[in-house]
Amino acid sequence: MDLNEPTKNSNTIFSGRIINLRIDDVVLPNGKVAKREIVEHGGGVSILAINKDGKIIMVKQYRKPAEKVLLEIPAGKLDIGEKPDECAKRELMEETGYIAKELKHIFSFYPSPGFSTEVLHLYLADDLEKGTPHTDADEFLDVYEYSVDEIKEMIKNGLIEDAKTLIALLYYIK
Repeated sequence: MDLNEPTKNSNTIFSGRIINLRIDDVVLPNGKVAKREIVEHGGGVSILAINKDGKIIMVKQYRKPAEKVLLEIPAGKLDIGEKPDECAKRELMEETGYIAKELKHIFSFYPSPGFSTEVLHLYLADDLEKGTPHTDADEFLDVYEYSVDEIKEMIKNGLIEDAKTLIALLYYIK
């Protein structure tokens, strides 16, 4: 069976600074037409940063949609025309102050493919050099360093709830 859903009509109903929202009329495999609400997002990066002591660099940041402070790996959105590896270096430095001498693309994934076009590019950063964070004017966060054992315990106790962070950490600690 062909599972594709060709777009019959598309209507953008909101254009914002970070996202756009559109409604698509699609043709289902059975020939019927359905509506799909789609959040257009330019994508981003997430960085699994490991310092010289083998500790994982994490940030705590208030996330309004979740209405709580979450513990996450450093991450950020791609600027228009920005390459993911350049974004990863920039975001790591801005959020944590660390500069990565080595940066390796691990994989890319869709964090919420049921409604968003966002693709996240996951990077491993090591051989880090400590510097000073330079967060955006509207960005407030705290930087932490955790051992693999501490991370395992936090995952086990449900203290890490962010999907990109869980994906990266579970990939790393296996």
